Amino acid sequence: MLRVGESAVVRKALKLASPAMEKFIEGCEVIRQAPMDGEPAFMARQLVQCTLPHSNPGDVPVWTRRNGNTSLTLQPGFDEKDQCIGFPFGTLPRLLLFWMIREILRTNSRHLNLCGRDDSGKENNTLSGFMRELSLIPASAGGHAARRLKDQMRRLFNCRISFRITEDTGERQGERWMHMEVAPEGELWWDVKRPEQGSLWNSWIEVGEKFYQAVIQSPVPVDMRALRLLKNSALCLDLYSWCVWKAFEARRTGRKQSIAWKTLMRQLGCEYGGKDSEKTFKKNAAAAMRKVRNAYPALKTGKEIGGFSVLPSSGLAIVPRAPRRKLETPATA
Repeated sequence: MLRVGESAVVRKALKLASPAMEKFIEGCEVIRQAPMDGEPAFMARQLVQCTLPHSNPGDVPVWTRRNGNTSLTLQPGFDEKDQCIGFPFGTLPRLLLFWMIREILRTNSRHLNLCGRDDSGKENNTLSGFMRELSLIPASAGGHAARRLKDQMRRLFNCRISFRITEDTGERQGERWMHMEVAPEGELWWDVKRPEQGSLWNSWIEVGEKFYQAVIQSPVPVDMRALRLLKNSALCLDLYSWCVWKAFEARRTGRKQSIAWKTLMRQLGCEYGGKDSEKTFKKNAAAAMRKVRNAYPALKTGKEIGGFSVLPSSGLAIVPRAPRRKLETPATA
């Protein structure tokens, strides 16, 4: 419980909050009081511009999300029986990607051991240890969380991600594309029924070369403390990453970064059908943005007709500590 230095507003909010909201308020207050003391994590800039699906796309051969002249296409993998594994969707693949990119940059390697670490840095090779590394609770819902995580790991690691950019400026017409395998090699030896049980063999993945090159070139640094607070909502995680990236761009250029709700809906991979899809998205995104602003107190936004903007007066979400590479500046889109 926060008591030292907390404001009267925070104390009042804590008295009125549910246990879950109380935890969220306390976590936000920690970030507000020490904004630069967090642990950095990272997301690839391309996956901030166009995000993974929020819900299961179902039985379709490919899934595509477009943002202006940029498109993201997912192709699912297949198992040993030639059965479709399915598309990664929701919060878990996002948390996995944050972890993967952080580890790629920390180790400067394509080979990642799927493990947790204790306070001394010693590896814990159990499924429970890895779940705790992702800020997940191993025993929640009677082990259902472990099964969901392993399913989403198989979906993400076996899929192929493609980016395509088209140009038609009158003077120049053409397109660029890149196909990336997320993890063409790997081993998973965990038993989801006994997540605390270790194995004689380590679980690991080898990320694809194109994926590796893409994520090391322009990662967007975020605060792990904020990810833990927003981890239950794919929309919150996407909006937070987008705001971190646009806050940097606003500070770099000295110009506000504006976006329409309709454009943001296409970009973030949200599936809202019907004639009121934009209205539904705006309602959900506005609620998510309230949480994002609390988890990112240095963020400054303004209202725009049909959308909103991120202002140059925004502070950085975190200053990453990465001696091996210069990671402070995510590349311009």
